[in-house]
Amino acid sequence: MRSVLFAGVSVFLLAFPAIAQREPVTAVIGSQISAFLNNDTETAFSYASPSIRRIFGTPDRFGEMVRQGYPMVWRPVEVRYLQLRDVAGSLWQRVMVTDEQGAVHLLDYQMINLESGWKINAVHILKGQGEST
Repeated sequence: MRSVLFAGVSVFLLAFPAIAQREPVTAVIGSQISAFLNNDTETAFSYASPSIRRIFGTPDRFGEMVRQGYPMVWRPVEVRYLQLRDVAGSLWQRVMVTDEQGAVHLLDYQMINLESGWKINAVHILKGQGEST
């Protein structure tokens, strides 16, 4: 019985850093999605990491990329936050998004923690869930 309790506590303690960070991470993702819904690319751009901001240069170019490449993020009908995982030292938040046509998409958001707070460093669309391949 003690070994089962110890194993459970150990798993919780190992997962605790990710659990403790979940709320600020999901708040950043949610704030960026809200900005997209309001056509506020400048605010949405502010949640991107410095490397993403360097790649796109301006909020307008960033917004155009999201409209073209991530339409489910630009105009989601529903957003659900799933697992927050530490993968090789990087924090990844899995997000399930339902688009305007009712299709479900799974995305992985890579998050980085800077002095200015959490930023989105990458978004990967996971194939096979609500996607045509």
